[in-house]
Amino acid sequence: MSEGTPGFPPFRQEPPPSSGSGAKIPILFGFVIALIAANVYLFVQLRNVRTDMVTMRDSLLDEMTKMREAHSLSAQTNRHTIDTLRDQLEAQRRQLSMATGEARAEAAKQVADTERRLQAAQAEQARIFNSKVTEVQKEADTKIDAVGTDVAGVKTDVASTKSELEKTVAELKRVNGELTGQGTLIATNGKELDALKSLGERNYFQFTIAREKAPQKVGDVLIELKKTDPKRNRYTIEITADDKKTEKKDRTINEPLQFYTSKARQPYEVVVNEVQKNRIVGYLATPKVQTGRGGS
Repeated sequence: MSEGTPGFPPFRQEPPPSSGSGAKIPILFGFVIALIAANVYLFVQLRNVRTDMVTMRDSLLDEMTKMREAHSLSAQTNRHTIDTLRDQLEAQRRQLSMATGEARAEAAKQVADTERRLQAAQAEQARIFNSKVTEVQKEADTKIDAVGTDVAGVKTDVASTKSELEKTVAELKRVNGELTGQGTLIATNGKELDALKSLGERNYFQFTIAREKAPQKVGDVLIELKKTDPKRNRYTIEITADDKKTEKKDRTINEPLQFYTSKARQPYEVVVNEVQKNRIVGYLATPKVQTGRGGS
């Protein structure tokens, strides 16, 4: 039952009927939304990684093409050199077969020298090819390792985020609403408020309100700070919604102050997390779907 405030028109209205399990459904739905959000984050990250892998593949293909072109040019040059040496060797061998005496000894020397040059040219051709293959392989291994590290990092970050979110949600305080009589989740700090936002059930508007002559607009309502008692963590505020004012007198921190508006079937909630001298800090939670209450 809500507590009336003398001197102000009635503000609270009876909440719409709900079943006993009604309070559990939004929470379960919230967990599903949070898990879906984590999976969407993982999907986006993996899509980015796949894009990087495609880019890396294209880069490797381009380098392989360049390597083949360079090797082809080098191979052509080496083949020309080798073919020249082979022709020269064949001619020298013919001369050797026909030579006698000192001419034969000189021809044999030329044949041996040409064979050495031919072997050296063939060895250089093999060395260049193997060097290019090793260079491209090393670069490919480095890039693949980097992508693998990124994938592992993404998975670790997502798992950590999801675990931290579930832990924070599990630690949220549940307090019975003054109008609904049902448990409602409240946040007592910024981390918990972020967890509530991730559930996606309600809109949240953070505020810091000082004691001034004019009320402050928060979301689609006005809130005016009337009094603070920092030692006892108590305060008094006046809320204006639908051109109606109601006073929430001598309330304490982390207490959900519920009220209905013509815009929604579910109640709005004001939660003050900190009471300072002439200042309060907290948030306003409003229903995600603004469905009118039929003028009631």
